[in-house]
Amino acid sequence: MIERRFLPLADIWDDHAPGALTWLQGWYATQCDGDWEHGYGVRIETLDNPGWRVRIDLAGTGWAASSIASMELHRSDHDWISVQASVGEFDAACGPLNLGEVLHHFRLLVDGPPRLPD
Repeated sequence: MIERRFLPLADIWDDHAPGALTWLQGWYATQCDGDWEHGYGVRIETLDNPGWRVRIDLAGTGWAASSIASMELHRSDHDWISVQASVGEFDAACGPLNLGEVLHHFRLLVDGPPRLPD
């Protein structure tokens, strides 16, 4: 079991942008055009090892042809990520405390690396 004192309190990957979940909500809302949300969407589920699985449909968006190199990081039994984006889908799995990190990788796919404000 993960002790509560180890839970992250903020989005540590980009402190110049909204948190990963707030950003994802905005991205999702901009994709909803009356059609896209009926056939595509965002799925976040739990895994039994424990962890998270995130699948985000890119078909029908401006990122449908986007892909990123697959990435796997295994820091410990509860601190790991596996990310890939192939044509039409972003697919990731991660440890129980890495959901924000995975959503950050999706943000990098969509927005590119963070930039400091002018």
